[in-house]
Amino acid sequence: MSSTSTPTIDNEKLEQFMGKVLSDFGGAASLILAYIGDKLGLYKAMYDFGKPITSQELANLTGTSERYVREWLANQGAGGYLTYDASSQRYTLPLEHAQALVNENSPAYVAGGFQIMMSLHRDEAKLLEVFKTGKGIGWGDHDKDLYQGTERFFKPAYTANLVSSWIPALDNGKMEDGLRKGGLNVADIGCGHGISTILMAKAFPNSKFYGFDNHPPSVEYARNKAREEGLGENRIKFEVASSTNFPSAELGGAYDLIAFFDCLHDMEDPQGAATHALETLKKPDGAVMIVEPFANDKLEDNLNPVGRLFYAASTMVCIPASLSQNGPALGAQAGESGISKVVKIGGFRRFRRATQTPFNIVYEAKP
Repeated sequence: MSSTSTPTIDNEKLEQFMGKVLSDFGGAASLILAYIGDKLGLYKAMYDFGKPITSQELANLTGTSERYVREWLANQGAGGYLTYDASSQRYTLPLEHAQALVNENSPAYVAGGFQIMMSLHRDEAKLLEVFKTGKGIGWGDHDKDLYQGTERFFKPAYTANLVSSWIPALDNGKMEDGLRKGGLNVADIGCGHGISTILMAKAFPNSKFYGFDNHPPSVEYARNKAREEGLGENRIKFEVASSTNFPSAELGGAYDLIAFFDCLHDMEDPQGAATHALETLKKPDGAVMIVEPFANDKLEDNLNPVGRLFYAASTMVCIPASLSQNGPALGAQAGESGISKVVKIGGFRRFRRATQTPFNIVYEAKP
């Protein structure tokens, strides 16, 4: 007879893991309250107040219930978002934290992330279903908070890097020079709310920019946003189109630059998108800029806090978007080897990593 031994549980490891789970519970629950703080202007009111504040003062400033605000403040203090002075029973939003929670012009601004997380909570039933069926969720079928949240969350990084370092890294600075001199045509594929397209159009007024997306409400939003920014259709145009059928530049011209911002890996046919980009690109001097989430090629090298976040977003947004149209589901952590393969199968001969940040890698593809 054979006997089986009972595995020995390492209680120290168990306690460490339970501590990690407890931290995740607190973070997940507090994200909902951070969303409320952003939505109701609680953080902004504290910042504008400019000094330590009581729950009653904050409630009065924001037209909210003091009892709920009191409990919200305690949660925020326990999480380290706010500081608390027991002697005065007042809370302070540190200036550094305000850069992340209030200052929309700060590269550290993260409030849009709270909207994204709330949208994914609301999509729970859809996510359960696709895990069972293997089907997908189209971008336009997500909770509406995802669209504005994505705009607000990605905009700081684009504002901080797109014009100052990403475009200058293309073609040894020649692309930036050409855009400044003018006469160039630029296509922004999967433009969403148009933040990247508008940033480029404002920085390079002598060139023309076209934004394409297959989500009509986002295209309409982008058009309105461009008008608010004082950009006419002689400078920027937004149209509903997919990554494999967007039109070439007006009058049959070709694009000098085609950009994919954090979207190529989401697409149903990324190879087809690369092929169409090559077909509509000016040769031999045109270039494609592909901005992707930072990822190493080996899975084990992505098992860190940034990779954890990106794999989570990929599971709930990127993979479902591609599978909704029977795509290859590259995922947000496709890495340089994955993106390079797609681009080269699409017909490009030259591919390189142009530059990077802790959260993005910028690739350049040329004919």
